[in-house]
Amino acid sequence: MGPDEHPASLSQQLRRGNLMAATCPSREVLKHVTSRWGVLVLIALEADTLRFSALRRAVGGVSERMLAQTLQWLEGDGLVERIAYDVVPPHVEYSLTPLGREAAEKVRVLADWIEASLPRIARAWEERQRD
Repeated sequence: MGPDEHPASLSQQLRRGNLMAATCPSREVLKHVTSRWGVLVLIALEADTLRFSALRRAVGGVSERMLAQTLQWLEGDGLVERIAYDVVPPHVEYSLTPLGREAAEKVRVLADWIEASLPRIARAWEERQRD
């Protein structure tokens, strides 16, 4: 720390978050956003507002229970907005909030890297199998 730098106050540290601290609440958000289903839901909602059934089709392999739980986590974190229409049968749509759009952009970079790097990753898997 330089002579002009002052340690952050506790309130500043709490506002900023510290993922390396075991008790930091930002770890819960990290868990929600970077879970397999969290990443895929954010990416699926990046392009459009979707109903639950359309979102479940877009995110192949997710169970109804896991999708509902993931949506609740992301809604609780302020990343997903749930819009319920007062009609029969019930009509619910999910979309990203502005904060959710920021998160989707970040996880999209990681997802794009994984997809582009898959041939190199597959070679590493093959090499490991030979050893």
